[in-house]
Amino acid sequence: MKDKNPKDSIVEATYMVLPNDTNPLGILRGGVLMEWMDIISEISAQKHAQCIALTIGIDEVSFKRIVKTGDVVQIKAQVTRSFNTSMEIFVEVWASRTPDIKMRKTNEAFFTFVAVDDEGKPCKIPHILPSTLPEKKLYRSALERKNHRIKTSPNSYKTTRK
Repeated sequence: MKDKNPKDSIVEATYMVLPNDTNPLGILRGGVLMEWMDIISEISAQKHAQCIALTIGIDEVSFKRIVKTGDVVQIKAQVTRSFNTSMEIFVEVWASRTPDIKMRKTNEAFFTFVAVDDEGKPCKIPHILPSTLPEKKLYRSALERKNHRIKTSPNSYKTTRK
């Protein structure tokens, strides 16, 4: 299995916030944004693993800025590190007010996925070889985040401890 570069797993998507995505104040509902983030990170995970990938965890997601009806939201995801059968995906979210094209960062989070075969059993995935400084920083810190996740929620990670 050939190692891959994190940029090979990059997935980006753009959404427009519509009224059905918001609460009565016209603010994007957190659950809608989380769904978008999960979908984009799943595509990134599957692109890297070249098989089905299941969400097994999401680190803290904080909502730093309000996103409103009519805003354009851009989401970017990429694998930061892969282990035996699991991988961490870094997801960033930006929003802009049309016609003001200036993007402002609104959210970021780390998602964890496990790769599975057609029968739902964990399967091996390629390793990541970071090349840029930011990729290397995320790669190094991913092991620390994984150990923290296992320590704070040990039953969630049984499938990834091989």
